[in-house]
Amino acid sequence: MEVTIPTENNGSSWGGGNNNPLGASYGKMMMWFFILSDALTFSGFLGAYGLMRFKFHDSWPIADEVFTHFPFLHGVHAPMYYVALMTFILIFSSVTMVLAVDAGHQMNKKKVTFYMLLTIVGGAIFLGSQAWEWKNFINGSYGAVQLNDGKIIQFVDATGEQITLESFVKSQHSERTQLARNKGLWYMKEAEIAPFTLSEVVESFKANPAISIRTEQINPELKTKIIVPHHEALGFLNEAKTVVMGANLQVNEYGKTLFANFFFFITGFHGFHVLSGVIINIIIFFNVIVGTYERRGHYEMVEKVGLYWHFVDLVWVFVFTFFYLI
Repeated sequence: MEVTIPTENNGSSWGGGNNNPLGASYGKMMMWFFILSDALTFSGFLGAYGLMRFKFHDSWPIADEVFTHFPFLHGVHAPMYYVALMTFILIFSSVTMVLAVDAGHQMNKKKVTFYMLLTIVGGAIFLGSQAWEWKNFINGSYGAVQLNDGKIIQFVDATGEQITLESFVKSQHSERTQLARNKGLWYMKEAEIAPFTLSEVVESFKANPAISIRTEQINPELKTKIIVPHHEALGFLNEAKTVVMGANLQVNEYGKTLFANFFFFITGFHGFHVLSGVIINIIIFFNVIVGTYERRGHYEMVEKVGLYWHFVDLVWVFVFTFFYLI
């Protein structure tokens, strides 16, 4: 005998006994589940960064000395200014998303379209800014020398201000040319060659007694890197291994390689989230234009993507705090 058990979901996708758990639709509940799991992932990454930051607190790169660039202001020392501007743009895009969701509640298609467009533009500007920040971080600003034990030493003038290698190193003529794809077999290309050899840096340093070096070690009272006088610096240079320009996963002219590794991974992972959010917002934006949600009678999809966008913005606040402020 076949028994039919009555249900109350009337064929809807949610069959858990309550069609609106916690007052939210099925779609919003799933978005909250995703946000929760993603928040745990970011927490793990930032927790690992915090552990290493605490372990090497006496030699961790100082953010004010790393992120000093500003577009169209070449050579101007502007610590953290552009990063602060990036953060403001992303937070402002979260405000426009709130306005888009509110306009959706009012079934105002014109306002939803306008505020969604502003949100997309804000996200795109942030992505472009982050790419620009990466470029400067990878290319480097001053150059440094790596010692045999992996530590980094930088060069400073008589006032203690960091100087570039180009400002004091004299290059010697060399027949050495860099291997490029058009000079060898397919896919053959070597890594970028530093503009100066180690011997050129050492000899130029010896010829400039007004120049000193500073180590990774931080003075706990002054919160600045310890400067070694010229006559003592020669002992460090005897342990020099290679010239470093910029940062990558193997070397970092700013100090600890771990800092560069975490920077690329965590900001890159967050940037991937922002890129995904921009793409989703563009899809929703065109659906708004063609009237998809007008026909449905609600703009819940805008609200769901808004939850994701607010989460991405909130995560950046923590990334900004961990990397740039602490």
